[in-house]
Amino acid sequence: MVVMNSLRVILQVAPCKLLKRRFQLPGLLPVRPCSLYTCTYKSRNRTLHPLWESVDLVPAGDRQSPINIRWRDSVYDPGLKPLTISYDPATCLHIWNNGYSFLVEFEDSTDKSVIEGGPLDHNYRLKQFHFHWGAIDAWGSEHTVDSKCYPAELHLVHWNAVKFESFEDAAVEENGLAVIGVFLKLGKHHKELQKLVETFPSIKHKDTLVEFGSFDPSCLMPTCPDYWTYSGSLTTPPLSESVTWIIKKQPVEVDHDQLEQFRTLLFTSEGEKEKRMVDNFRPLQPLMNRTVRSSFRHDYVLNRQAIPKPETSQVTP
Repeated sequence: MVVMNSLRVILQVAPCKLLKRRFQLPGLLPVRPCSLYTCTYKSRNRTLHPLWESVDLVPAGDRQSPINIRWRDSVYDPGLKPLTISYDPATCLHIWNNGYSFLVEFEDSTDKSVIEGGPLDHNYRLKQFHFHWGAIDAWGSEHTVDSKCYPAELHLVHWNAVKFESFEDAAVEENGLAVIGVFLKLGKHHKELQKLVETFPSIKHKDTLVEFGSFDPSCLMPTCPDYWTYSGSLTTPPLSESVTWIIKKQPVEVDHDQLEQFRTLLFTSEGEKEKRMVDNFRPLQPLMNRTVRSSFRHDYVLNRQAIPKPETSQVTP
């Protein structure tokens, strides 16, 4: 999850903890390149993205994100309420390239654009949304489901304005943030997403910004209300374990051409050697002792229909 430039201040006052132990990643992980993991940089002879140059890529802590969600291991929680989403399109301000993703930011001084319910005890205000994506359609999402990668993942970032006075304060404290994650999969053209895509030529380079008013991001969400939830962290520095993650079960469809337009954006500023903005996701982190809860009942079925039980026939004596 990308956090805005306001969190650059946090990096100075709340640096990541020093490495205390190195986690063993699960053996069954999707095969995908990662632009943030040191071993891939060494093997590919690439330089580390500036966002991560002074950060330990395997920080201490037991609630790091993203994770691989194992459908079989998620636990149905009947106490999880439906998630209520209420966004005011007029609070949308602008879209900008921060050198790691593109962000659409919202006016958040009042409760005009909020979420409530679900696993949350308070209203959370929408601050911004952004995406993570890959160099090709085979990977790009930060979270995975049963080790399945999606081409991209949308994150809608909200903060707890009941407990905290500012987004910056909430971002480094427990229960400070709530992030909705939505997977993108290849399919039909997404009309509402196209409104974002059409701004990309204007924000191609790092630190470019254009006004982007009257947009309701709920149009980017699936109709299915089902979700998983777990306690986790930011996926960019300072990696604070402040996030209640709400991962939508149903992905939304976008077409290949729209994803290709994401890949026209650049990590670099105008005048610098161009570097395509791709593979801007963090590697998977260990689940540790956490439980992933689901808002829906499920019998575990992986990529197939449930097999009906054979009917028993009665034998007439």
